[in-house]
Amino acid sequence: MVEKIWFDTHILGKLLWPVLWPLSCLFKWLASKRKADYQSGKKSSYRASVPVVVVGNITAGGNGKTPVVVWLVEQLQLQGYRVGVASRGYGGKAPYYPFLLTETTTPDISGDEPVLIKQRTKADVAVAPVRSDAVKMLEAQGVDIIITDDGLQHYALQRDIEFIIIDGKRRFGNGEYIPLGPLREGIDRLLTVDFLICNGDQPKENEISMKLEPSDAINLVTGEKRVISSLSNLVAFAGIGHPPRFFDTLKSLNADVVHTQGFGDHKAFEPTEIKNLMQYGEQLIMTEKDAVKCQSFAQSSWWYLPVDAKFPEEKAQQILDKIIEVKEQYGLSSS
Repeated sequence: MVEKIWFDTHILGKLLWPVLWPLSCLFKWLASKRKADYQSGKKSSYRASVPVVVVGNITAGGNGKTPVVVWLVEQLQLQGYRVGVASRGYGGKAPYYPFLLTETTTPDISGDEPVLIKQRTKADVAVAPVRSDAVKMLEAQGVDIIITDDGLQHYALQRDIEFIIIDGKRRFGNGEYIPLGPLREGIDRLLTVDFLICNGDQPKENEISMKLEPSDAINLVTGEKRVISSLSNLVAFAGIGHPPRFFDTLKSLNADVVHTQGFGDHKAFEPTEIKNLMQYGEQLIMTEKDAVKCQSFAQSSWWYLPVDAKFPEEKAQQILDKIIEVKEQYGLSSS
């Protein structure tokens, strides 16, 4: 219902306006004051010894940040850099912080997105509620560059390059601050970052177009790959920021979907609630982020659909050149 108020001008938003508007004003004031305290030096912030690249957004919910993080890591690895990823680890409960993921770390420990990034890239991934703690751990691992998954508003950590990921269809909803709207910061924040990435739909001026390109479906048990349109009687579910985006992708691929079920972002699934979805069809199809949470109790008829961020070649090179330029400046300053 919150999403309908934020993005669909639901009537409930008008009814709740007298309650939500003051809370929205309070959120805006607190967020602005906190940012000003860091910028003025009233509150201390941490400067890492290597470049820090923040991939975030100004709205609550998922806009496609993690695929961008994976793309950045993979591209920089191809350039020969050792890349580390810092995350808050939302949805996980590690035995201690900061926590460095291993190949066997599960989502209940670190959260789902860090596990996905670790499995995809094999990079050093550290999680901590205080992101600077995760960054310090990555520095100790000897990384060359650090990418933070989210954290645009985490001003306790200084950064060299900032990305804002924008949902090309939903944009900024009603343009109001939380809880009346989806904004965590004002629209004017778009003017201060290095790269604006538009996920889907037509990019606006100064935005770089990004598409999430799906590949073959992968079986959770066997690892077999199949063209999604060859699978029949699929039940699709997604526990991401905006599940309809996943369902629309399946539709565009001519997938034989007979039932869809959306869940909240970062939801910790109970095995029974996922297995019960099988009553609607013969096979399950899910996102890669959901697959890392279902791996331990998966059945042979369960599949996931990986997606990769794709940019126009010229813009992709522009992004990499900027990061490499900053990295070289760090090298000069330390020599």
